Amino acid sequence: FVAYQTTFLKAHYPSEYMAAVLNHAGSIDKITFFMEECKRMGLKVLGPDINESHKGFAVNKNGEIRFGMMGLKGVGDNAIECILEERNKKGFFNNIFDVVKRVNLRAANKKSLESLAYSGAFDCFKEYHRAQYFLHKETNVNGLDIILNFGNKYQAQAQSTSNSLFGDMINLEIPTPQIPKTEPWTLTELLDHEKDVTGMFMSGHPLDNFKFELKHYNFTSVFDFNEIKDAPNLVPNSGKTYRLAGLVTDAQHRISKMGKNFGILTIEDFTGKTELMLFADDYIKFKNYLEKGQNILITGNFKMRYNNSTQYEFKIAAINLLEITKQQLTKQVVLKVNVKGLTNDFVNFVEKNINTYPGNAALTFNVYDPLANIKFNLVSYNKRITLNDELINYLEINKEVEVSVVPV
Repeated sequence: FVAYQTTFLKAHYPSEYMAAVLNHAGSIDKITFFMEECKRMGLKVLGPDINESHKGFAVNKNGEIRFGMMGLKGVGDNAIECILEERNKKGFFNNIFDVVKRVNLRAANKKSLESLAYSGAFDCFKEYHRAQYFLHKETNVNGLDIILNFGNKYQAQAQSTSNSLFGDMINLEIPTPQIPKTEPWTLTELLDHEKDVTGMFMSGHPLDNFKFELKHYNFTSVFDFNEIKDAPNLVPNSGKTYRLAGLVTDAQHRISKMGKNFGILTIEDFTGKTELMLFADDYIKFKNYLEKGQNILITGNFKMRYNNSTQYEFKIAAINLLEITKQQLTKQVVLKVNVKGLTNDFVNFVEKNINTYPGNAALTFNVYDPLANIKFNLVSYNKRITLNDELINYLEINKEVEVSVVPV
């Protein structure tokens, strides 16, 4: 019966159901996993917003799931209650100065406002971008300090006025200050700050540029890899090679009690994160990849530890930058083309691309006519190609062509 109710809710109230699931997910890894499930279901999960976020994950009027303020590091319960109470009482905030006029700044202090700014909760106020709330390198002025100074003056004068015999006759005239202009953060900076306060990337992911590789090259997702690695009493297939692709989120260089160097590497993809160890020669060979922020490709397999058949460890055979995937791991490119798509433009583009990017990958065309129920293959024997972004971008906008890859 419970399974039936769950299926019904997921089918008819998907946003509300997934918001409830996210609120009870617990760990960041599980939240990340369920957020990916939301994307698979076609549901948008949006970052924090001062005018839409509630305490936990909640559904807005457009049916989108909004990240809750309770999930922000540095934003306490008092600050959240204060913001929600004021918003419920007097409506949405018009701008950042409206926020510091109306919200109790003892509850929503500088630390809380910093976390909200880092997370993107003030992005709804289009007049300022995130970098402007923080230290301006040339003027050495902190934007939030200016904003808070204005808010404290305004609230102090409002309190003084309310205690005055002639309070209703006094008009609060405190000029709104200007925040110094500065260059916006790069996407990497923006995502790093987001992750610091939310535990995850909200506006995007450093792996977004590698979605083609993650889809077509038979990588094992980190979630699936952890299922194998952490399963009790499981004897993994030691003959199987696993390929992992991920972002290095932590890298530690250590020395053992015996005085030997070793490394601890943490990578994550869209499904979760995992920790891998590098000892002895492997550490020396791959230590240059132990650097936060790198997108890497790891190849390896499970082997017995110390000739003990009950214990296995993942042995890394190779580490490369993820950028090399298309160039070095493509055995064959297969283009499935609707006969309607065989236009002069398509033929000319493919011919030019093959000549511009020669390589070792075979190119095959699977041509089909759905009306005549005809299919035939065309194989390029004389010319081979290096799979390239120009071709991928062209194919993404050409709806008559489907691309698949046979990896090495």
